[in-house]
Amino acid sequence: MLKQPLVSHIFTADPSAHVFAGRIYIYPSHDLDVTVPENDLGDQFGMTDYHVLSQSHPEQPATDHGEALHLRDVPWASQQLWAPDTAFRHGRYYLYFPARDKSGIFRIGVATSHQPEGPFKAEPAPLQGSFSIDPCVFRDDDGEYYLYFGGIWGGQLQCWATGTFIAAAKEPLDDTPALCPKVAKLTADMLQFAGPPQDALIIDDQGTPLPGRDTERRYFEGPWMHKYQGKYYLSYSTGDTHFLVYATSDKPTGPFTFRGRILNPVLGWTTHHSIVEFGGRWWLYYHDASLSGGVTYKRSVKVQELFYEADGSIRLMEP
Repeated sequence: MLKQPLVSHIFTADPSAHVFAGRIYIYPSHDLDVTVPENDLGDQFGMTDYHVLSQSHPEQPATDHGEALHLRDVPWASQQLWAPDTAFRHGRYYLYFPARDKSGIFRIGVATSHQPEGPFKAEPAPLQGSFSIDPCVFRDDDGEYYLYFGGIWGGQLQCWATGTFIAAAKEPLDDTPALCPKVAKLTADMLQFAGPPQDALIIDDQGTPLPGRDTERRYFEGPWMHKYQGKYYLSYSTGDTHFLVYATSDKPTGPFTFRGRILNPVLGWTTHHSIVEFGGRWWLYYHDASLSGGVTYKRSVKVQELFYEADGSIRLMEP
């Protein structure tokens, strides 16, 4: 039986879940209830604001706290508030989000609030040196924060392979190494990169980078980082092959060894998720398009329990 959406009065997707002050807060993107033509660049995902959801427990109803940030209040952005994430530091909450700048290039911005549900106030400019989409912010045990990001096709990650934006660039689909998510440590004020973003390299069990043609394992979008029993787990979507998979490392920057699948394909095109511990149990937040009857750009956030095997591997789930 399909899990029920956390909320059904709006369409939500790309959930980033965190525990703040003993409560789970979910930061999704907000799909609009409109009808638009679809294409591989994601123009159908024309989202213009963010709502924050929260729960007392993953098995309890979710509260919609209303609009937390709107596109009109982001000075540098022109369109498409896609998947966000949030961190807490220095008594403030930091919402990281992608949007197209005035020239149509995706950048990553940050907005701040004193409450986890917002409202958030955007900084006047995006992070210097930022690009692409799908920011995920991770706090390591030593108190350092890292930002992971990147998505190909409409997310433009392939456009930056040379270090300079090339609009017509394509992802590699041969034996050359696949594109990887990017990772950068954040500055102490959480408002900039502490250094240039680097590849979070994904390798096979022989230490060889996954090739571009390996579309059932290679990175596409939606990075998420969590730590379990001293290991760093990088999970992500394979995009056009519709799997949610993961790789592990002894360091937050990798390289990450591919381990396997977490979730089989959902109803709808994309798979974008987060993994969080609450009450001594682990939970997978994800989305599908069941509420809209399969419309790929009208999605709904869901949650189900995640289980580890004795060797640290994640048990494969059906959505």
